[in-house]
Amino acid sequence: MGVRADAAAQTHRKILEAAIRLFGERRYDEVSLADVARSAGVTVQTVLRRFGSKEGLTEEATALGVEEVRRERWATSGSDVASAVGGLVTHYEAWGERSLHFLAQEQRIPAMKRVTDAGRALHHAWVDHAFGRWLTQCRGAAARARLRARLIATTDVYVWKILRRDLGMDPATTALTLRELLSANLN
Repeated sequence: MGVRADAAAQTHRKILEAAIRLFGERRYDEVSLADVARSAGVTVQTVLRRFGSKEGLTEEATALGVEEVRRERWATSGSDVASAVGGLVTHYEAWGERSLHFLAQEQRIPAMKRVTDAGRALHHAWVDHAFGRWLTQCRGAAARARLRARLIATTDVYVWKILRRDLGMDPATTALTLRELLSANLN
């Protein structure tokens, strides 16, 4: 039973990874279950048996994506701005374009809105984790809320997009610029 269970778990993960990849490359409504099945090397029936529908697949793919991002982001953040920013830029280099693609669809595709809402919640929680030391030093709830809002905005994927895509900065310069922006907020 162990070998069969391992194979089933691997198939499950392959399908989810194929869905994440395809949803990140194409518009949600342009990705069919047949596309996901073909990319994962399984049948459409296998996808339906495991996830029930495209929405069910999207829900589980979102959960896997959030889990991976959480593991990635929490591994490098804590009490040091440089490591938090380094981890953030590394994350955006891997996930930034995909995140922007999801955000571009959130107003018209409810499934993408759920994906981006999960991403926002994760980003906010990461800010609390990465910059908790500074947040707890604020005098009063209003000051803490304003600092938290500045940190969320400064580390948002759209700021990364402006620095990397619009201004053409390389990852190292992007990280330096983000550290400078954060220093202005944390000092």
